[in-house]
Amino acid sequence: MTLLALLVSGDDSASEILARVLPASGIAVERFSDVDTALDRLYQQRFNALILDFDQPQSAAAVLEQARRLNSGNAPVTVALVAEHAEARGVLSGGAHFVLYKPLTEDKARAGLRAVAALLNRERRRAHRVPVQAPAELTLSDSRKAEGILLDLSESGMEVLMAEPQATGALLNFRFQLPDGSLEVQAHGQVAWARPNGQTGVRFLDLDESIKARLQVWLRAAAGALAEAPEEAVPHCKLTDLSLGGCYVETDSPFPERSLVDICLKTGEVAVHTEGMVRVTHPGRGMGVEFPSRTPEQRALVSNLISLLRSCPESMLELSVSPRALTADLSQFERTRDSRGETPEDLEDPLLELLRQGSALQQDDFLEELSRQRSGESVSS
Repeated sequence: MTLLALLVSGDDSASEILARVLPASGIAVERFSDVDTALDRLYQQRFNALILDFDQPQSAAAVLEQARRLNSGNAPVTVALVAEHAEARGVLSGGAHFVLYKPLTEDKARAGLRAVAALLNRERRRAHRVPVQAPAELTLSDSRKAEGILLDLSESGMEVLMAEPQATGALLNFRFQLPDGSLEVQAHGQVAWARPNGQTGVRFLDLDESIKARLQVWLRAAAGALAEAPEEAVPHCKLTDLSLGGCYVETDSPFPERSLVDICLKTGEVAVHTEGMVRVTHPGRGMGVEFPSRTPEQRALVSNLISLLRSCPESMLELSVSPRALTADLSQFERTRDSRGETPEDLEDPLLELLRQGSALQQDDFLEELSRQRSGESVSS
């Protein structure tokens, strides 16, 4: 199933470059220069990603807000086209996940979109969303019967095409058989999003556990080719700063703030992995990642990473970063405190404190403080 992006921009040069680069990343694109036409298209089609030109910030914000409203408060992965570097922090704080700077070149677009494609593919694999074609029977909240065509399916919901548009939040009953006839699924659902053309996203509410288990098995088998594909990773990263609490990674394709990533340090046959949450993103430059440290096992993974880094020459090490989820579980990154509610001294970490403040700082201010820590204070390791 091809990923689909909505591009809203009046910049012909940037749009032509993106139209060439996106398909090579497995992303089809529909481009509109008129915001009203783009808003109408959002009602008709569900998009995996938005690419919005912030030369017209009010128009871009309107498209982003409409996409959120149509997707139960969650906007698709959003890429902002920005002309001034000073604007990036405000755009990221406003809800964009990625930033590409204009004027755009093919090399810059290809580098910046690597992380976008990796994250989109990871989210698709994680959901085991499988395209299907099968009839569905529905009973609406007013007891009317309706027929639909199942378009795609996951363990938590389905997309179905109906003869008339539905109201978001409406309750319904549904029944369908898997295309191979191996399982009948019947339960209650709630409309999560709806389009005027009858495309409807339904969230499952009370799927029987035995049915859910069998559905999961079928979905994994149906998505086998996708699930067995190699993990998407951003290569050629450089680890410049590291402590037990976090690190800074230089890369021209950083992942979004609050996303969960896997950091892999490899030398020969040895590979050490640790997960982390992106605390701050600097488009085209790098990202600051916080490591989870609530359990001894989590801290041991980071210690292993540091040990490998110390034991091998830099020329032998290969670093890559892969996406795990668009949004990390914040509870895994809460501060560890003692019985008095204070952070113990031995857990103080200047680099980690800087990462946690990073999204409130302009890029130059952050990098200046990072440089000061390198040359002055001893960073915890």
